[in-house]
Amino acid sequence: MEPVIHFKDADILNGESTVIYGLDMDIMPGDFVYIVGKVGSGKTSIIRTVTAENKLLKGEASACGYNLRGIKSRDIPYLRRSLGVIFQDFQLLTDRSVEDNLEFVLKATGWKDKGLMDARISEVLEAVGMTTKAHKMPHQLSGGEQQRIAIARALLNKPKAILADEPTGNLDSETADGILQLLMDLNAAGTAIVMVTHNRAIFDKYPGRVFTCENERCTEVVDKGIDVTL
Repeated sequence: MEPVIHFKDADILNGESTVIYGLDMDIMPGDFVYIVGKVGSGKTSIIRTVTAENKLLKGEASACGYNLRGIKSRDIPYLRRSLGVIFQDFQLLTDRSVEDNLEFVLKATGWKDKGLMDARISEVLEAVGMTTKAHKMPHQLSGGEQQRIAIARALLNKPKAILADEPTGNLDSETADGILQLLMDLNAAGTAIVMVTHNRAIFDKYPGRVFTCENERCTEVVDKGIDVTL
């Protein structure tokens, strides 16, 4: 199998500054990977490099078959269609319903057939347990419900990998457990998950591969008994 996401000796930038040197990381189909570390250690910069928001100037990297070093502007939308991204603050459009939020994304990524769009929206809402919320406005939903809708949005184009940047950061522990279980279920069905978090309790409870960012490096924790300082 080819990696869904691949880095080899890659320097990761935040703006003009290098925040991680020499990143080596291969994420395979079906992997559940945590990227952990203190605020400012480069975790989110890795995600932004995968989505081609941050340029890669040194080393090699690819995501979903796209070479991230020197990727052409016209290819970036196609790369992003192959990825699902989930944010801490949900980033739903507050002026339209759940259904219209999802339809907006489908139209923006090239879908045109209304029947196919409606069918796909129904599928992803069922996948996250939100079939009865299609006509609700975001402000009518709890935080956990909004995050489930954000996950549904990430699933729309059947991504090869989901990138989750602190997806439980604004949720209470019980709601966070529900979101993590949902991500685990999606992972069990074959979708690679890459989750940025600073919450040690999460990756203790929901096992996966762990990469830790510190001292301008990001390396995999092989010995699970090692204490990861966050």
